[in-house]
Amino acid sequence: MAPRRRRRRPWYRTRAYRLARTAVLTAVLVTLVNRCGDDGPPDHAQAVAAGVDPAGAAGSARPLPRSRPTSLRIPSLGIDARIVGVRLGRDRQLETPPFDRPEAAGWYEGGATPGEAGTAIAVGHRDTPSGPAVFAALPMVKPGKTIEARRADGRTAVYTVDRVQVFDKSGFPDKEVYGRSRRPELRVLTCGGLYSRRTGYSSNVVVFAHLTATR
Repeated sequence: MAPRRRRRRPWYRTRAYRLARTAVLTAVLVTLVNRCGDDGPPDHAQAVAAGVDPAGAAGSARPLPRSRPTSLRIPSLGIDARIVGVRLGRDRQLETPPFDRPEAAGWYEGGATPGEAGTAIAVGHRDTPSGPAVFAALPMVKPGKTIEARRADGRTAVYTVDRVQVFDKSGFPDKEVYGRSRRPELRVLTCGGLYSRRTGYSSNVVVFAHLTATR
């Protein structure tokens, strides 16, 4: 009987791919911090960091395989957004959803997909020249609330919010926000802080969440 040949792992499951993806995520996604702030005049008060990290109280769920995101829900805020994939542009900066689709959220295609092990990144405008956008209320989400990311395979990854923080652009903690994670985690980002017509928003609102259920 001939010996069985070992099946090669798909390229996206190799350690080299995971390390390369992490390096890109950490080194380049920080450019979002500098782009955020061109959205238009502010409509809400300055975002305030909320609560403490309850991650120890909410366990982690088993990771899911890779599958494209289709929509993002934050039930406590009434947000139900379609997902558009965002990549790195020619200038090596992270793209954002187009201004003519203020209701859409962007999902970084170079990061983890919903429920997949690693750090997933979702971004969206706080407002545009035409008015409030998809993440206008994002600073109001509370720790312990859920964020649901639907997938192309029909499953839903349910994340629990650990904390919400506002970081000034000048001291943005790249590793804390974009760093590698063994468990499935999600960062949701939008503009925050004070607004200036010359420099845009002064800060970024970052929601930290981790996977607690799938369905």
